Amino acid sequence: MEPTVHLTLAEAGSDRTRLDQLARLLRDELGQLDGADVRPGPSQHAPPGARGVDAPTVSTLVVALMGSGGLTALVAAVRAWLDRGHEAPRSIHLELEGDVLELSGATPAENDRLVSLFLARHAGKAPSWTADAPP
Repeated sequence: MEPTVHLTLAEAGSDRTRLDQLARLLRDELGQLDGADVRPGPSQHAPPGARGVDAPTVSTLVVALMGSGGLTALVAAVRAWLDRGHEAPRSIHLELEGDVLELSGATPAENDRLVSLFLARHAGKAPSWTADAPP
C-alpha cells in the first residue's frame, strides 16, 4: 500500500474562503509532482442542513505517494511553497501513519532538522543535518 499523507494548512487571520484558495493553489502545485495523487481532504462539502464548512476542512489535502522518493519530493515542495513570499504567517501540518510534522515559523535550521528526522522515520533515510547544530 502506498503511503498517504494528510496536509492541513493554516494562515494567520485567514477565513474559510482564503484557506480554500490557498488549498487549491497548493493542490495544483503538488499535482505537478511525479507519483503524487493529490485530492481534497474528506468532507469538502457541508453536510445537509449545515450552514457552512469549517476552515480545517477546506484547508485539508490528501496526497497518495507512489514510487520511491515521493515523500522527500512532497516535503521539499511543501517547504518551497511555505517559503515563498506571503504577508501572513503560514503553517502546514503533515501527518503520515500517525506521525506529525508541523512546518511553521521555525528557523530554516530547525525546519531542516525536523524534516530530516521525519524523513528518516518514513523514507528510510539517515538524517542529513544541513544545519550546523548536531542532532
